[in-house]
Amino acid sequence: MTSTMMMDRTTMGVQGVSGVTTTGVPTVSPVTSNWLMVPRCTYKFEKVQGGMKITCVCDDPTAKSMMQNLCTALMGGMCSVCCMLNGVMVCCCNLTMGMCKCDVTSDGCAITCTSGDKACCEMIQSCCDCLSVMCNAGCTCCVMLNSTPVCCGYSESHSKHTTSGKSR
Repeated sequence: MTSTMMMDRTTMGVQGVSGVTTTGVPTVSPVTSNWLMVPRCTYKFEKVQGGMKITCVCDDPTAKSMMQNLCTALMGGMCSVCCMLNGVMVCCCNLTMGMCKCDVTSDGCAITCTSGDKACCEMIQSCCDCLSVMCNAGCTCCVMLNSTPVCCGYSESHSKHTTSGKSR
């Protein structure tokens, strides 16, 4: 399947640190890999009334089906979006300040996170701005539901920019 990405789960946090003991001292994980296949997609981040909407689009039917099945199985839990540049996480938005729902679409899925509270809505929309800027600048984005990666890829506008042959 060419439309998936290999990810090492240890890079989702601090490499070499698997947890913190009750004394506050980090424990070191063994030097083994924990790889998984994640569907590759393109993202679109947009502000909506009360929050934000993440649209994930997969071109490959197998990757799309895998992503839709993961979203259906994991919906209702915490939604997180991590942006990585050169394999290093530069930003992670945990959308705990709103209610997130996942809808399966014809070409992928749409995750909407909203809140009725004005301050929470502002936080969600600020996360939307941050994610848009990061991904449009070339960061790889990974959407996670219940801390499980659902899909990874680039923003829709970055993908169009790089495939058109234009350089930065």
